[in-house]
Amino acid sequence: MTKEVIIEKIDNFLIDEFEVESDDISPDADLKETLDLDSLDFVDLVVSVEANFGVKLVGEDFVNVKVLQDFYDLIERKLN
Repeated sequence: MTKEVIIEKIDNFLIDEFEVESDDISPDADLKETLDLDSLDFVDLVVSVEANFGVKLVGEDFVNVKVLQDFYDLIERKLN
């Protein structure tokens, strides 16, 4: 799966499942603040990643994830 496809899939489920405005989605968007994701949303995010990409995430995976680009990179690493 290419990086572009990963980014597109993530952006789409953020818009569809988390009701994030497409204008708010950018690589430097802070996951917690800009995207307004709370702790319950992160649980849903883990479930969405599993459903969309077939990879499991754990809390430690998010230690260095601050902005959306970090999240894209995390999913790409998990897939490779």
